Amino acid sequence: MRSSVLPQALLFDLDGTLIDTAPDLAEATNRLREHHGLARLPYEVIRAQVSNGGSALVTLALELASDHPEHAVARRYLLERYAEVVADNSRVYPGLEAVIERWEAGKRGWGIVTNKPRLYAEPLVEALGLRPGVLVCADDLPVRKPDPEPLLFAARQLGVDAGKCWYVGDHRRDMEAADRAGMTAVAVRYGYIPDDENIDDWPAARWFDTSESLAETLLASLAER
Repeated sequence: MRSSVLPQALLFDLDGTLIDTAPDLAEATNRLREHHGLARLPYEVIRAQVSNGGSALVTLALELASDHPEHAVARRYLLERYAEVVADNSRVYPGLEAVIERWEAGKRGWGIVTNKPRLYAEPLVEALGLRPGVLVCADDLPVRKPDPEPLLFAARQLGVDAGKCWYVGDHRRDMEAADRAGMTAVAVRYGYIPDDENIDDWPAARWFDTSESLAETLLASLAER
């Protein structure tokens, strides 16, 4: 586990950490169900699965295992619907826009490292008016988190030593990637975490219950500099 001092660069996971994307992913999932003549699922049921990706949402929506012959077609339909609504109701978590504004004003680097494909991540980030110094997506490199290389690549792009970065995420793979990259691993409890997942077991250096508490800590640290 790494030091938790104020970093030179701040890196975020996207879904469930920087941006609440669950409302639009839930809408796409329910459009898939409606396409098959099924009733819409409650939002909270879908929210619990969104961090597991499109295949998991197809399985949730239609009870089709990933090796089912119709799974790929259903996943394509789901992602097409998601592209239509990718930024309709997604929002930056409370407090984090102020952090980014102060971070940019202080000429500190920040970025996003996500397992989300660029086809969806880039228009989402642009629609919300975010301008990260680096955006690393699932299809940019041969490996994804929990491999540390996407995080190391982001640090190199920002010109900052990995040991001077915080990586903030809402999944065990985020913390594993950050720890292996030599970054301070910062876990957030407000993200898309299944009820049976014990976040306290993750290899994190710090934990935050809310986006507001994360923002308060970062802003207070900046004010002291």
